[in-house]
Amino acid sequence: MPEPVVALFAKYPHPGKAKTRLIPALGPSGAAHVHRLLVERTIATIRASGLAFDVWFTGAERADFAEWLGDDVTLVDQGEGDLGARLTRVGGPAILLGADVPDLAPRHLRDAASALERRDAVIGPASDGGYYLLGFNRRLPFLFTDMPWGTDAVLAETLQRLSQAGVEPAMIDELEDCDRPADLARWPELLP
Repeated sequence: MPEPVVALFAKYPHPGKAKTRLIPALGPSGAAHVHRLLVERTIATIRASGLAFDVWFTGAERADFAEWLGDDVTLVDQGEGDLGARLTRVGGPAILLGADVPDLAPRHLRDAASALERRDAVIGPASDGGYYLLGFNRRLPFLFTDMPWGTDAVLAETLQRLSQAGVEPAMIDELEDCDRPADLARWPELLP
């Protein structure tokens, strides 16, 4: 089985369009600043893991992302549709990842990759009831259709759907994500 490719889903850090739930605390520019730092930090973490990766981008042109992240980053357009439709486009083996988990370490990514040597799926649960990482050896489109994204039911629903399909996922460490103003107290280094 080939090693999975990390698919980092990233939005361009336009003020007012990135990390919008942080705007009440930081304003549009401050929230965009936090998002920019999180994406850059996540890419550094992926590089340190040694795994191959692509940045699946949205919110700006490919050239804008290349100027921001560098010409050595493989960029893939997320395309149209809701989050589920965009996630479904990633082929396996892959590890889907967002950029809102400041405590993500290279070992989490390596743990996920090694879990895929033994299992068809791996999940990194988030403490808010979702997940920060989902890895798979083959496409599992049933995980992305009609999912209650952004709620505390995402992980439970994902586990139920995997169980119905006869897939027993490996689980790696639970981590916190940085989505709401209250989350910022954990990571003061992100503040503008």
